Amino acid sequence: MQHFSPPYSSAAQFEQQLREQGSAVMAPESLRHWLGCEEAELAALAPFWNDLPPDLYLRDGGRYRFRRHGSFVLDSRAAEPVQQVPHRAHWQPLDYNALHGGLERWFEPMAQAATALPIWPKLLLALAAAADRLRGAQPWYAEAHQFRIDTTDGIGRPTPEGAHRDGVDLVAVFLVGRASIKGGESRVFEASGPRGQRFTMSEPWTLLLLDDERVIHETTPIQPVAEHGYRDTLVVTLRRGGFQDP
Repeated sequence: MQHFSPPYSSAAQFEQQLREQGSAVMAPESLRHWLGCEEAELAALAPFWNDLPPDLYLRDGGRYRFRRHGSFVLDSRAAEPVQQVPHRAHWQPLDYNALHGGLERWFEPMAQAATALPIWPKLLLALAAAADRLRGAQPWYAEAHQFRIDTTDGIGRPTPEGAHRDGVDLVAVFLVGRASIKGGESRVFEASGPRGQRFTMSEPWTLLLLDDERVIHETTPIQPVAEHGYRDTLVVTLRRGGFQDP
């Protein structure tokens, strides 16, 4: 299976490419520079992907997805720039998620030990700052999703809903890790044009950032190359005006 390398941008070029093309990919070393953190700070998050409950809402009957969820309000101008809100359901309209839209999905919350790590607010505020520069300074309503897609059933689907938008302003997809799999190719298309890209994120803490108003995205299914394979990601969405609710 042919793999296409990500079209990496440097930390200095990253946000300009996001503005010009609607998406950008940052390599792990550039991400650390952008966040102002050390490799060990990001590595401290990874063990929290080993304790994700199964996603009980998969309408395709699969058993391949595990996840946790948290919601935050981000505002660099506030006395508390990162505020975690009381645990709430994840909801999307059918217009954006034809498979799971219109359904209140109550996932287990993120572990307090994970959100208490110093890297967590640093990561969220870097995304909020990028959103400020793209759309103007304002509060951002962020949802964080820890995903593990595994190959229990022989195949795992990172995006069972297919190519989609999320109904937000920014979508950040961090690859936390992958093991013993093939597939999992990221595909990004213009929402109203012919241009598209395909590439495989393979290095932990590669970041794909998407302007959700301008692009559609998906990730192809994964298959095992050993007894058990998986792909771990952190997906953070930022939306202006409020959370998506029924």
